[in-house]
Amino acid sequence: MKRLICIGGGEIKNRDTIPIDEYIAHLAKEAAGEARACGLFVPTASHDCMPYYNSFHKIYTGLFDIKTDVALSTRQSFDPEKMKAKFDHANFIYVGGGDTVFMIEHWKSSGLLNYIREAYERGVILVGLSAGAICWFEEMYSDSVIEGEYAMYPGLGWINGKISPHYDERMLDFDEIVLYNRFRAWGIENAAALEFIDGSPVRTIGSGHVFDLDATGGALKKEIFSA
Repeated sequence: MKRLICIGGGEIKNRDTIPIDEYIAHLAKEAAGEARACGLFVPTASHDCMPYYNSFHKIYTGLFDIKTDVALSTRQSFDPEKMKAKFDHANFIYVGGGDTVFMIEHWKSSGLLNYIREAYERGVILVGLSAGAICWFEEMYSDSVIEGEYAMYPGLGWINGKISPHYDERMLDFDEIVLYNRFRAWGIENAAALEFIDGSPVRTIGSGHVFDLDATGGALKKEIFSA
């Protein structure tokens, strides 16, 4: 079973996503069984920002007693065997926010994408926030290239459709793109997450909302699952 949890936004250091984090911790502990669960943080989009990892560690170790590790690759070369061991040991992989386009390009050039794909295929839980939430889709709404100027960029294509994170902040311009071009897309608000199993959406988590934007039958907007 391939499981992906996409978080629309929120600051983990401010505990904006605690209900979602608690759900992820529960799944990780179930996957770990009697062993201590481990979460691997991938901060590529933030250019391996260590304070970001420290915030992740404080939440998941401090509140949920989960061991954490970090996959660093942007500022130094990495040992392939040691990196593989990190991914093999993880019960869930958490991809942080930042520059989505840079992250995907770096994953491909460095080989890090191979470890992520292999983990996903064997059933390790993938979690992502903002950049880490949208990179899996066919197209993603991002300002990675020019800050403040949002546009569609190609994602990895593991999940069908187009997506915008921070939907509560971008709904008007994103909706216009979706409706004008007759697309179907996802919009995930801050403090909300959408869970996929084997490529299909199954539930939302958190206090925000997830919207299915369907332009094929007019300006239809609805919350697709109960939070």
